Amino acid sequence: MITKIDHIGIAVRSIEEAGKFYEALLGLKIEKTEVVAEQKVKVAFLPVGDCKVELLESTEPDGPVAKYIANKGEGVQHIAFRVENIEAALAALKEAGVRLIDELPRRGAGGAKIAFLHPKETFGTLLELCEREE
Repeated sequence: MITKIDHIGIAVRSIEEAGKFYEALLGLKIEKTEVVAEQKVKVAFLPVGDCKVELLESTEPDGPVAKYIANKGEGVQHIAFRVENIEAALAALKEAGVRLIDELPRRGAGGAKIAFLHPKETFGTLLELCEREE
């Protein structure tokens, strides 16, 4: 079902400030940024080998990333696994009794189809399934 780690999502208050650290001190480069309005988030991608770091900045005070930071502070918010067929993966997980946040995929950053699994089912870690046409 899973082919690789697609990205690691890190919730930050400011992509501009966090980006300075990742670029100047770690030598990574922000590949692109985009706003995903329906998720109330601005996203910056930093490639690291075959994976990416995804910096997540809330665009609204009531957005999920803002709520995450208010509750837990800045840091790793989710891990995204690449799948070849997200609909089939979701169906298999639902059939196995796994509680899903998204029963149907939605559009994520970079044009990906994404869906989240409930962290109470995944030992406390928010997991994202991600299908890309790359």
